[in-house]
Amino acid sequence: MAGCLVLVVGPSGAGKDTLIAAAKAALRGNPRVVFPRRIITRSAVAALEDHESVSVEQFARMRAAGAFALDWQAHGLSYGLPATLLTDLRDGRIVVVNGSRAMVAEAGRRFAELRVLLIEAAPEVRAARLAGRGRETAEEIGRRLAREVATPLPGAIRIDNSGSLAEATAAFLAALGISGPA
Repeated sequence: MAGCLVLVVGPSGAGKDTLIAAAKAALRGNPRVVFPRRIITRSAVAALEDHESVSVEQFARMRAAGAFALDWQAHGLSYGLPATLLTDLRDGRIVVVNGSRAMVAEAGRRFAELRVLLIEAAPEVRAARLAGRGRETAEEIGRRLAREVATPLPGAIRIDNSGSLAEATAAFLAALGISGPA
């Protein structure tokens, strides 16, 4: 039985990492679902996102050595999904990863079983979340929100994360087709 790669995508501030963390907690102990960490050429902020930080040089070496099942560039950074997820997929697991709307087409070409969860939130909710990160000024956040263009993702499962975390987590788990530990 082949597994399924689940890409969690959406704009900054939609709450992708928060929903992934909530799903991971809800599914703790379920061996059918795994949540591999991305490798990114940016320092991790533990409270905001779970990833392995590497230098640009380390990332290039890892890429050359075949350490990634999939990698891409976005926002001036390099992102990679660990090649270990291929074993999880072969073993029939559901592999949930934080992805990018820009790499969905490539993932579709590489993985037979792919599900895309598009996390969305109202602009004012996203603005507040982005401000809470402290990475951008209010003016920069305003410009970011104004210039974003929706990427069409036919077949994506849309989850509105503007309201309560409990409601969005329930929708997220329903989209995975799993309700809790096995």
